[in-house]
Amino acid sequence: MKHYIGIDIGGTKTAVLLINGNGKVIERTQTATEIGKDAWKTSVVGMKEKIKQLLKLEKVESIGISCGGPLDSRKGLILSPPNLPGWDEIPITDIFQTEFGIPAYLQNDANAGALAEWKFGAGKGYNNVIFLTFGTGLGAGIIVNGKLLSGTNDYGGEVGHIRLEDDGPIGYHKRGSFEGFCSGTGLAQMMSFELLCLAEEIGQKEMLSRYKMPGEVTGRDVVEWAKNKDTLALSVVEKSGLYLGKGLSILIDIINPELIIVGSMGVRLGDLLFEPARKVIEKEAVPGAASVCKIVPAALGEAIGDYAALCVALKDDND
Repeated sequence: MKHYIGIDIGGTKTAVLLINGNGKVIERTQTATEIGKDAWKTSVVGMKEKIKQLLKLEKVESIGISCGGPLDSRKGLILSPPNLPGWDEIPITDIFQTEFGIPAYLQNDANAGALAEWKFGAGKGYNNVIFLTFGTGLGAGIIVNGKLLSGTNDYGGEVGHIRLEDDGPIGYHKRGSFEGFCSGTGLAQMMSFELLCLAEEIGQKEMLSRYKMPGEVTGRDVVEWAKNKDTLALSVVEKSGLYLGKGLSILIDIINPELIIVGSMGVRLGDLLFEPARKVIEKEAVPGAASVCKIVPAALGEAIGDYAALCVALKDDND
């Protein structure tokens, strides 16, 4: 059985793991991600130390690095991701290849997540798959005819940037964007607006006895309230679901996928999101394309980052 090093670089934490080709994790460590001017150097030194320890356990074929974009996967450069201040044009693959003499590959986390769900999760056995992160933001990875769609310079799949309305919650630095309506941050913004209206109607004290201050609301709060059948939160989730359907209708018409996999909030909210989305798709999307497309929650859960890093390491299988 072949073994690989996987690295999952997030905005707050970085995981380094030894994993085999079947997705079994042999060893895994996690540390805080350093951010700020030149802070990346500290994180990289920590990663190198972890890799040295893991290389004592098994021979490794390659190193796979999953990281938020923007990045250049072909050159192996991390290009100033918004969640990684100070990580500016970091030649991450060259750093590890030079140090260890092992091939290293880089991919953005949405694309890597799509590969993970396609190879090991809900998308296994399908050839045309769209994976939406639907977490703090809205990223996408798209598999077309069994190949990852990267585009000319790794900007393929940035569906969160699509404007669905002239105004609305902000996502991807754009009001009314797909990400604005369909992300944890977007859910929090929409709920905060509803709470401001409620405070005017019943008073702030009464509002706070049931909720939080508008600026303190998180996407997780909205999910919890909705699952507890709070009518205000349910209305926000339904609105997000309607816009999810609007955005997915565009993707269905263009990509003609067999399967759309929704992560994070899609897993937590399920049909509370999917049912309103399906109603919109039924009206908006090309009927022939909509009829062959299923919408399901992601299957890998919290392990998706580990599988994503493995899938990046398995680069030859992705090409």
